[in-house]
Amino acid sequence: MGKRDWGVEDPQETYWFNTRTGEVEDGPQSLSVDRLGPFSTREEAARANEIVAERARKWAEEEANED
Repeated sequence: MGKRDWGVEDPQETYWFNTRTGEVEDGPQSLSVDRLGPFSTREEAARANEIVAERARKWAEEEANED
């Protein structure tokens, strides 16, 4: 899945959550292994851990329903 699939035209105009520091970054600033994103707003990036957990729950539910 590419950045355009996430609605990201320019990765410099996005926000990322740094899992090592717990800080929101304007554009990709740290190593990719330490980042979650991209997010379109600073508020979404600040909720990165919650968003990832929500998506994981949804995917698990979808897989369970497929069985």
